Amino acid sequence: MLMMVQMFTVGRLLTNCYVVGCEQTREAIIIDPGFDDRFEAERIFKFIDENFSTLKFIVNTHGHPDHTCGNGMVKERLHVPILIHEYDAYMLGESGKKIAEFFDFEIFSPPADMLLHDRDLVKFGKMILKVIHTPGHSRGSVSLLGENEVFTGDTLFAGSIGRIDFPESSKSEMSRSLRKLANLPNHLVVYPGHGPMTTIAKEKRSNLFLQSL
Repeated sequence: MLMMVQMFTVGRLLTNCYVVGCEQTREAIIIDPGFDDRFEAERIFKFIDENFSTLKFIVNTHGHPDHTCGNGMVKERLHVPILIHEYDAYMLGESGKKIAEFFDFEIFSPPADMLLHDRDLVKFGKMILKVIHTPGHSRGSVSLLGENEVFTGDTLFAGSIGRIDFPESSKSEMSRSLRKLANLPNHLVVYPGHGPMTTIAKEKRSNLFLQSL
């Protein structure tokens, strides 16, 4: 059964926000709602209303505000829980206010409702995404693995990788995370946190960061 994936590029840092759903049950999740204005939010809410009956979760691939600043708008509108890896949960809620300010964001996410861990399963409808802990860009970065796709957040991009010069970034952890992703099946479509879609096969052929492992 194919997973339905719709990408929206949102916010001043051109973050990829994904609405991912089960075609059979019309249940969906939203990954990385990084929008900070109501116009962008309403466009996505309209898509959800027209295509799905239920939004089950908000899932953040990591805690940086360009991926989380829309959490509050989604939760207020659709009353769904926020999921994030335990190591990045501190970036949400009141404790995340200073982090949002550091990145020059005026709004910040409510606290997490559920904490993710490596190998957890995110289930919606008949779809399952497996949580892979892929730190490096942040301590709590995750990738979300399906049968034919992987959502890599700011770990792996088309032809590049996420920044590793933030306070909790790590070059060595990023290398380990990239090895995990490089070992995934070649056919997987990669949905990154920024930039165009790609595939694991293409990145293994042409991404210098994977070739240097």
